[in-house]
Amino acid sequence: MAKLRLNLACWNYDRTRALADGSVQPDGIDLNYLDLPVEETFFRMLRYREFEVAELSLSSYTVSLFAEQRRFIAIPVFPSRFFRHSCIYVNADANIRTPQDLIGKRIGTPEYQMTAPVWIRGILSEHYGVPVDNVTYFTGGEEEPGRSEKIPLDLPPHIKVQPIGETQTLSAMLASGEIDALYTARMPSTFSLQRGAVQRLFANYKEVEQEYYRKTRIFPIMHTVVIRRDVYEQNRWVAQSLYKAFVEAQRRTYEDLYMTAALKAMLPWLTSHVEETRALMGGDFWAYGFESNRASLATFLRYHHEQGLSKRLLEPEELFAPETMQSFKI
Repeated sequence: MAKLRLNLACWNYDRTRALADGSVQPDGIDLNYLDLPVEETFFRMLRYREFEVAELSLSSYTVSLFAEQRRFIAIPVFPSRFFRHSCIYVNADANIRTPQDLIGKRIGTPEYQMTAPVWIRGILSEHYGVPVDNVTYFTGGEEEPGRSEKIPLDLPPHIKVQPIGETQTLSAMLASGEIDALYTARMPSTFSLQRGAVQRLFANYKEVEQEYYRKTRIFPIMHTVVIRRDVYEQNRWVAQSLYKAFVEAQRRTYEDLYMTAALKAMLPWLTSHVEETRALMGGDFWAYGFESNRASLATFLRYHHEQGLSKRLLEPEELFAPETMQSFKI
């Protein structure tokens, strides 16, 4: 019987490389792996639904669930996770030394609904007392002008968001002082090129992020994997098949990271880094699956609702294909 041909748009991660090179193949699926930048994948999937399967921003996916027609359904696979304390950049002359100094300031963010800023705003509010609605957010391109929200937003009036000018970029505005801080996923170019003008809020971000994990046990989820709903409804079995394949591809990467005969990544102390991470976060430190991520997902969904992006507070169970909620046991 012929396999079902599916196109998967996903970036080139070590944890998905076995899917890209075909050494792991989903049951019953002829998978065509499209290695695309995440912003392009998100834009094309959200605007035009070009792919049968795609990596997608967790926030964008959550916003999409409130559309009149739900176009996607996710599986509990998380190709991108990131502690985001390191991703708060400030203008050196804005007198921002502590998180509380952000209150009342002009904050740049490429898109208000981006997953990274959702986590940043939520963490700053919950753990540092920086209210989400006590700043003004400026949205637009970080390095290139003209960026807009990928999904139309209907925010409550107490959330103040305004686009920057058609020729402006957030990176340059941060360096010049036109905005005071930037919440972002990508390091702005002016952080490297104008180090005196742009700084991190948390210079010791590794220690801060490790302490955050000790306190919360949360490793923030950035992206999930979604199936176009029409494909899923016609072939419900693909959800479990894809999930199993992603898990197997990731398992091989766990092994590669702790290979000591020869280092598979260009990090001289990779073995030490893996051992340090395991000591803090356990062996499955980049967990897939629903149950092990329930608390992190619930926290994210609470932040999403508090920030005016969700019309109601969703439960984590509402995000994923039911076929993938429990693991098969023999």
